[in-house]
Amino acid sequence: MDIPMELNLEQKFNLKLYEEQVKGLNQEESQKLLLEVLRQLMVKDNMIKYLLRQS
Repeated sequence: MDIPMELNLEQKFNLKLYEEQVKGLNQEESQKLLLEVLRQLMVKDNMIKYLLRQS
């Protein structure tokens, strides 16, 4: 099974939008955003693991 490791065009576009949005953040705002993104990734991992166990 080949796992796609590249972003598709829509994801690249969204990433560019996020890049523009975070340019103006100060260090405290950047740290809060980073922690929130990491929390969401952990939740996503938990959901994937749960769904895999259910199948």
